[in-house]
Amino acid sequence: MTEHYELKKFMEENRLVIKSWAEEDRPREKLMEKGRHVLTEAELIAILIGSGSRDETAVELSKRILVSVGNNLNDLGKLNINELIKFKGIGEAKAISIMAAMELGRRRKDSDVVSRKKITSSKDAFDIMQPLFLDLPHEEFWLMMLNRANLVIKKEMISRGGISGTVVDIKIIFKAAIACYASSIIICHNHPSGNLKPSEADIRITKSVKDAGKLMEIPLLDHLIITENGFYSFADEGSM
Repeated sequence: MTEHYELKKFMEENRLVIKSWAEEDRPREKLMEKGRHVLTEAELIAILIGSGSRDETAVELSKRILVSVGNNLNDLGKLNINELIKFKGIGEAKAISIMAAMELGRRRKDSDVVSRKKITSSKDAFDIMQPLFLDLPHEEFWLMMLNRANLVIKKEMISRGGISGTVVDIKIIFKAAIACYASSIIICHNHPSGNLKPSEADIRITKSVKDAGKLMEIPLLDHLIITENGFYSFADEGSM
């Protein structure tokens, strides 16, 4: 009788440990093996909070929190610290982690709306890039990376030079493009002198990047030379 009681007690105390062997209760491993997109909202929240309570796993606790807000992530993002710590197993640190994640998600959404502008013409690219070159006494070479819908993924400076030029490494251009999963690119640089006529070096780098883009299947859509008063588009001028 005593042995039976002790065994039952042991099984109860170790219930959560045994359950943790199941794949659904190992969201970190699941993310590493299958990718973040296959995880449920509860599993993602479980990664944030790290552990559950004595009575339930982190995944079970996360499910309970989600049920309380009708499985609506927008409503979850409205909960404050005091509301979150009412859930057994959620202390102040875990509540803060959840709130921080919700805030990052909100800011990411806002950032997408502001920064992901669609490029439909050389003028669109000029309007986005010109503010970066205003009042510069030296040349800078920038890369604009686009997705399949021609929305801007990222802008990145490739090199900075002197008054009359800057050195451009094609390997750096495509390393940045690949890292962002860019579907196409636009390159831009400024002429502090105000002269919009492309130099021989400008023509050579355009051809080199275009040729490399064909091999990498990341086409070069345009090369802009930008000044305070206007721009020159290799694509518009048929110089590609």
